[in-house]
Amino acid sequence: MKLLRTLIAPVAAIAAATTALPASAQFFFQPPDLRGAIVTGAEPGILAQALPGATPDELRAALIWNMRAGLNVAALQCQFMPPLLTLYNYNKILGDHGAELNASYATLSNYFVRVAPSKKAGQTALDQYGTRVYSSFSTVGAQLTFCQTAGEIANLAVFTPRGSFGTLAQERLRQLRNSLVLSGEQKFPWGIYVPRWTGPRWDKVCWKNENWVAKKCGAQTFG
Repeated sequence: MKLLRTLIAPVAAIAAATTALPASAQFFFQPPDLRGAIVTGAEPGILAQALPGATPDELRAALIWNMRAGLNVAALQCQFMPPLLTLYNYNKILGDHGAELNASYATLSNYFVRVAPSKKAGQTALDQYGTRVYSSFSTVGAQLTFCQTAGEIANLAVFTPRGSFGTLAQERLRQLRNSLVLSGEQKFPWGIYVPRWTGPRWDKVCWKNENWVAKKCGAQTFG
């Protein structure tokens, strides 16, 4: 019992030092603040690829498609943490915002046909663009910040009125892009030490008549 109290005390102290966490999955006691200014699509690094000569409507369509692709990647890559609901919410987004997503794809298609020398070349450019968009959300080192941020944005999208997914993309795509850069714990940047207790071995060879057999398993490391 004394050992149990010793183990619980530091964990309780850490919990008391933090604010209450929401019910959704959390990887940090205090995650990094990755929010940024509203974007139009003309800013460097926001879209997977620059779109020279694009109109404001075409840039908005590109923002929508980049956000959709990012949440799609999260739906596939973040299932290791089911409470984030990235897959469930993504499917909800497709249903709730399908009309706006389809319209944005049509607008993007028209852009690539308009700036290409031929319709076939435009379709090829559109396909290549789609590949670049998906690849631009690939991350390994920053997977935790990406998944947590994507989960937050996908949850917001579910409650976003139909016809306003583009506005959400303008407000949150910079945040999603920022999450691809490795960040870490903000409340305890020096790290957290929790005493480790391995517990006893339960191999039959280590016990005889409910007594520990030190001769076979070494000195007792618990008590």
